[in-house]
Parts: sequence; C-alpha cells; structure tokens
Amino acid sequence: QVQLVESGGGLVQTGDSLRLSCTASASTFSNYFVAWFRQAPGKEREFVASVSGDGLLNVHSKSESVEGRFTISRDNAKNTVYLQLTSLKPEDTAVYYCAASLHDSITFGVGDYNYWGQGTQVTVSS
Repeated sequence: QVQLVESGGGLVQTGDSLRLSCTASASTFSNYFVAWFRQAPGKEREFVASVSGDGLLNVHSKSESVEGRFTISRDNAKNTVYLQLTSLKPEDTAVYYCAASLHDSITFGVGDYNYWGQGTQVTVSS
C-alpha cells in the first residue's frame, strides 16, 4: 500500500511555471509507476504524464493542450515524483492528481492506477 500527497499548486498568471510534487509513503516506492492526471470543472479526469519506477521511461500526453509544456520526473531517494508545468494557460486550471500502480508498463487509464492522492489545485488567471 502507498499513500500519496500532492503539493505545489496555487494561483498563477498566464505564462508562469509551477512544479508540482507527489510524495509517497511506501519504502518500495521505486516499484511503482506513477502518473499525473488532471481534472477541470465539469470535465473527465485526463492523463498528463507517467514515469516508470526507475525513472528511465516516461510518457507525456500528446494532447495539444499539454504537449511540450509539462515534464514528469522522479527522485526515488526522496520518494517524490514531480510535474513541471511551464507556459501555463487559463485552460490548465484543474485539480492535479498523482496516482501509482504496480503494473509493469506505463498505462494511461484512470482505472489502471490503484492509489491516488487528494489532488492539488492549479488556477491560472488570464
């Protein structure tokens, strides 16, 4: 079992950057694939990025709304996965969630991840 806690969200202006953190409780954290999702008001939860347990493999959403602006990384010594957000836009406003899975490959579906954090709010003003 792993518990996840997100942090780093806040209110920023268009064009700003943020770094979100997802810190885990499990001592075996490096066994888990970890992903970031986001959910805007009235919309479905959307895959943003995922990283393998050893940090060597990562996949980012190809959605035009995200591609090229967000970067996932991890530091297993700190039990933490990061999501760097750059060139933020008002449409990036959402709750950002991290999720963990023991699958042996990167997956993209909400249902593929067993453990979820409570989320951190990112609000981008125009």
